[in-house]
Amino acid sequence: MLSLVLPKGSLERATLELFDAADLTVRRSSDRDYHASIDDPRIDRARFLRPQEIPSYIERGLFDLGITGRDWIEETEAEVVSLGELHYSKATSAPVRVVLAVPASAPWESAADMPEGVRISTEFPSLTRRFLDARGVKAMVIPSYGATEAKVPDIVDAIVDLTETGSSLRKNGLRVLDTLLTSYTELIASAAAFADQAKRAAMDDIALLLRGAIQARGNVLLKLNVPGGRLGVVTDMLPALSSPTITTLARGDMNAVETVVPKRGVNTLIPALKAAGAQDILEIPISKIVE
Repeated sequence: MLSLVLPKGSLERATLELFDAADLTVRRSSDRDYHASIDDPRIDRARFLRPQEIPSYIERGLFDLGITGRDWIEETEAEVVSLGELHYSKATSAPVRVVLAVPASAPWESAADMPEGVRISTEFPSLTRRFLDARGVKAMVIPSYGATEAKVPDIVDAIVDLTETGSSLRKNGLRVLDTLLTSYTELIASAAAFADQAKRAAMDDIALLLRGAIQARGNVLLKLNVPGGRLGVVTDMLPALSSPTITTLARGDMNAVETVVPKRGVNTLIPALKAAGAQDILEIPISKIVE
C-alpha cells in the first residue's frame, strides 16, 4: 500500500533501531543496499536515499511516506504533509540545530555585525540566504559538499552547519553566532497519498508504532508485591507516567503494584523499595508505550 523512503547516512543506524523497536524491522541484503523490505502489509516497498533529497521526492509523489529532518524540508521548501516530529537523532534524542558559526576570535556578536562580502560555506544555501536577507547581510554564500568546518578560516570566514552537541565546532575553534533553525526528525507524507483515506489510515498506524517505540525509550516496567501496611509508603516512592496499578492479591494482606518508571535511577530505586517493604520486585523492559 505505502512506499517508504528512509534516510541514508548519519541517521541511518538510529532509524533502523527505531523501526526494529516498533516491530517494523527493515531487511536488506547489506548495509550498502538502497532497496529494502519490511514485513508489514501496510508497506509495499522501502528505499534508502540521502535525507536532503527526500522532501522533494515526497513532494513529487515518488514516495508516499518518508523520514527526514525539518532542516531539509526548510532548505528545499518542499510542500509536504508533516505527520509529526520523531524525537531521535544520530547521537541523542535532542534536536539538531542549524547554526551560523565563526572563528572564536571573530569580533562579531550577531549576524547583523558581519561585513558586506563575508564568505559563508554551507550545505544549506537556500536557508542561509533567506536568513541573511532577513537581517540585511550581504554575503557570499558558497555551497559546501562536506567537511564544511575545515574551510574556516583559510577558504571562508564563517559556516552554516548542523550541530547536535557542539563538540565538533569547539574542536575546530568555532563558536556559534546564531541559530537559524532547530530541527527534529519528521515523518512526512505526500499530499496526494495523505488525501487517500486508506493510505492515511496506514500512515497513522505507522506513526503510532514509531511514537510508541520512542516513548518507551528510557523507561522500564516495575512489578512488585507490597504488604497492605506498607502500600502508602511504597507508592509514594514511585515516579510514574500515571498512577500505579494496584491489585489486591487473593491470599494474605498483599497487593500487586505495577508502574512505568525511568530506567535512569532504577538502580537506587529498587533497593529503596525493598527496604520500604516491597517484595518480589521485577524490572521488565518495554518496547512500546502507546498513550
